[in-house]
Amino acid sequence: MMAKLAHPSGVDPHYAWFHCPGCNGKHAVSTGPGGWGWNGSHDAPTLMPSVLVRTGRAVDPSYIPEEGDPPEICHSFVTDGRIQFLGDCTHALAGHTVELPELKS
Repeated sequence: MMAKLAHPSGVDPHYAWFHCPGCNGKHAVSTGPGGWGWNGSHDAPTLMPSVLVRTGRAVDPSYIPEEGDPPEICHSFVTDGRIQFLGDCTHALAGHTVELPELKS
């Protein structure tokens, strides 16, 4: 079985990432002191608290949104190797829970 959570080599050992199927990209968290709690599993990770990622328009204060243009938000719980997307996500998986994909080497 391949890992669903990884610690990239050459980077702080407390830095971990996983592939988010809602954003189709990687999200990173710090599992070190003061960071996210982690159950220690790479195959069925649990991270606490929730993971909130704001990108693009959600973090650029100079961006002037057009009418109906939402910010880009991904908010989830990672529990036992599954990712539960919360209702404030702005992607198609909002409100859904899916398996966290295995990372490619």
